[in-house]
Amino acid sequence: MRLSRYTRNLVDEGNGKFNLILLCWGEGQGSSIHDHTDSHCFMKMLQGELKETLFEWPNNKTQDVGDMVQKSQKILKENQCAYINDSVGLHRVENDSHTEGSVSLHLYSPPFDTCQTFDERTGHKNTVKMTFWSKFGERTQSETTEAQKKTSALGMIVLSNRVNMKLQISQIHT
Repeated sequence: MRLSRYTRNLVDEGNGKFNLILLCWGEGQGSSIHDHTDSHCFMKMLQGELKETLFEWPNNKTQDVGDMVQKSQKILKENQCAYINDSVGLHRVENDSHTEGSVSLHLYSPPFDTCQTFDERTGHKNTVKMTFWSKFGERTQSETTEAQKKTSALGMIVLSNRVNMKLQISQIHT
């Protein structure tokens, strides 16, 4: 099943030490099976749920042939966190809901410009360039579908509401 594209929205570049990215997932959208280019990935669910499926590397890290072996699968719910790096394996992240969007916040350290995606049937890998639907709240240049506009706007609202809530709480405590 070919999944539609989710949006990746760059929030902060962390002085070159990390990228903080808001990912907005429409109904039925998901990622390819992918690695993290020797980066650490921390993910927190802000809204909705996502299914994370972990895979073994095909044969070994340097080869790109053979069936992909699934290691585990879990559902990440709102406010839950997850972690992955290349020593843990590969993963695919999906919004299985047919009625609700999801929003997740990802921190990648160090940041990376490309990653490897893998065909689930063959293990064949491709190098793909990482792109952003928006950077620092401004739309980047590329074609946009209506679904991407809707899910990205939802994510920005969720993030803005959480920031405002934290500011209000900190003002109460001062």
